[in-house]
Amino acid sequence: MFHWSKWKKRMGASVSSSAGAAAKRPVFDEREDVNFDHFQILRAIGKGSFGKVCIVQKRDTEKMYAMKYMNKQQCVERDEVRNVFRELEILQDIEHVFLVNLWYSFQDEEDMFMVVDLLLGGDLRYHLQQNVQFTEETVKLYICEMALALDYLRSQHIIHRDVKPDNILLDEQGHAHLSDFNIATIIRDGERATALAGTKPYMAPEIFHSFVNRGTGYSFEVDWWSMGVMAYELLRGWRPYDIHSSNPVESLVQLFSTVSVQYAPTWSPGMVRLLRKLLTVSPEHRFSSLTDIQASPYLADVMWDELSQKKVEPGFVPNKGRLHCDPTFELEEMILESRPLHKKKKRLAKNKSRDNSKDSSQSENDYLQECLEAIQQDFVIFNREKLKRSQDPDALDEGMSAPEATDEAELEADTDLESSHFHMCSSVCPSAGSS
Repeated sequence: MFHWSKWKKRMGASVSSSAGAAAKRPVFDEREDVNFDHFQILRAIGKGSFGKVCIVQKRDTEKMYAMKYMNKQQCVERDEVRNVFRELEILQDIEHVFLVNLWYSFQDEEDMFMVVDLLLGGDLRYHLQQNVQFTEETVKLYICEMALALDYLRSQHIIHRDVKPDNILLDEQGHAHLSDFNIATIIRDGERATALAGTKPYMAPEIFHSFVNRGTGYSFEVDWWSMGVMAYELLRGWRPYDIHSSNPVESLVQLFSTVSVQYAPTWSPGMVRLLRKLLTVSPEHRFSSLTDIQASPYLADVMWDELSQKKVEPGFVPNKGRLHCDPTFELEEMILESRPLHKKKKRLAKNKSRDNSKDSSQSENDYLQECLEAIQQDFVIFNREKLKRSQDPDALDEGMSAPEATDEAELEADTDLESSHFHMCSSVCPSAGSS
């Protein structure tokens, strides 16, 4: 069995270090943009068709993060660049206690990088696969924490469009964080989203209805439906509707009007009433705001101020003695990967030497080169640490919350309609889905 604490000790990755060790930390020029050299690669924890995730440690602060990296050429070939940029645009403008927050973004010749909170408790899909039996009290807490996250996103005009167990990551204490903004969209001033975007079993009825009947679109209510599906699944082990990625969209419009949700007789009446309000087919009558949730008699005992500060103790605490993801990711990175991350420096130097020796006019793919140059030019570098320091010089020195983590797994192959996900042990490389 993998022992996380032993691994941290072996890798020299302990966040708490002695004064002597701190004195040996590298010092980077404040004016210098954060780049790949600023991080030590510790372990691969996730992969996808054109993106991967690893645990890293920032060399100067010794803080640990999850780093997602996406191959530029593959993003171009799959027409994903626009969506990568949109996810970055969204993440750079938001920060919340129950989100997986972006800390840095940068690029090199091969890849685009996103460095985010490291959450070591795994995602909820992973725990479902491990046959964890979630209690009502635990699911109640997840609903409340996600309600705060969704309320914040609404205040920022953001529809997430992919709320599901795979995208809810736990920290070591068991608190829930929403991740993966790869198909999120921004709507303002009464606009409506129209794209068929999401993961079918978690998509709200109005998304399918709008697509089939060329309707007026949908809004923030879709995320609260998805949360209802997720809560039901955590409690029962399966979803309220038997929907799979292969189901035709037209048949799903019919399904919601003919099939009624069955609630377990062992659930409390309060939980059933709350789920009914979240799983209301009509968005106009659905619970879809923090105000709605707080008005539920079932949640009358919730101390919202304490909850928002993570002072409410979760009922389920992930085992701290292990890393909650598939251990084969690391082996594949070391054995099968043709361009392993730990050999990047040497590879880029060799490529630069080769490029200098050949006539650039003989490029085999001028269009690809054009696209790569455009990415190089338009990619937005981000540094939340520097941003916070500029806003409050003392904030980072006073022990601002250290990053936490990320994990994965799919109960079945329910793939996104307009996206090809990769999970941080389930986090995702951005993908399609315009508004």
